[in-house]
Amino acid sequence: GGVWALRGQEDAAQFFAGYIIEESLSVDNLFVFKLIFDYFAVRGDAQAKCLRYGIWAAAVFRLAMISAGAEAVHVFRPVLLVFAGILLVSSGSIIAESFKEPEEPDLADNPIVKVVGKVFATSPHMDGDRFWTEAADGARLATPLFVALACIEAADVVFAVDSVPAVLGVTDDPMIAFTSNVFAILGLRALYRLLAELVNEFAYLQPAVALVLAFVGTKMVGSFFGHEVSTNASLEVIVSILGGGMPSAC
Repeated sequence: GGVWALRGQEDAAQFFAGYIIEESLSVDNLFVFKLIFDYFAVRGDAQAKCLRYGIWAAAVFRLAMISAGAEAVHVFRPVLLVFAGILLVSSGSIIAESFKEPEEPDLADNPIVKVVGKVFATSPHMDGDRFWTEAADGARLATPLFVALACIEAADVVFAVDSVPAVLGVTDDPMIAFTSNVFAILGLRALYRLLAELVNEFAYLQPAVALVLAFVGTKMVGSFFGHEVSTNASLEVIVSILGGGMPSAC
């Protein structure tokens, strides 16, 4: 409503399209976050603190990546084809993964966990909601909460590889792209505890997300060659596809 009042219907439609794309892509984040929190036994206030810090860091990462991406498209338009390729490859990967049996990863082998363990002295024990604690000899140690935060930030960067090209596929305005991303992230993480328990119920959402990425990627290719799809038409397609992926959650 605020975007519509301040900037008109076209920008409001672009904002909403970017928002729902980011929301749908971010559902995977919730599953990953739940795995991380369970593995490191992060609970209650410590979990809330980790998510809070994660939101701020995610906002900074997205601002940098969206600004760089929008500027790259402005300076060298063929970058659109690179972004489209990323989305089409991601779409194919998601569809291929949907036919495989899900496997729960072992975070002990995660590269981020290994790097943090090499760079910092770590403690195997939580210390409330603190990122750092002291050993008996006075040494400063990183707690499992700090390692969990590092894993979450790494996951955010990986997920942004899809979400940033996707949002730039529906708007070329960096401000709309950034604000739609941030509002989606804020909304999902505020409801993390509820949605994390329901994420496995969205059985058809992943194929729907794959189709949305394929549509946006194809739209970007068409845009490069002068065949534009209106924002309202794009929004209708995206909402219809994602709506088809939601019934199994009900």
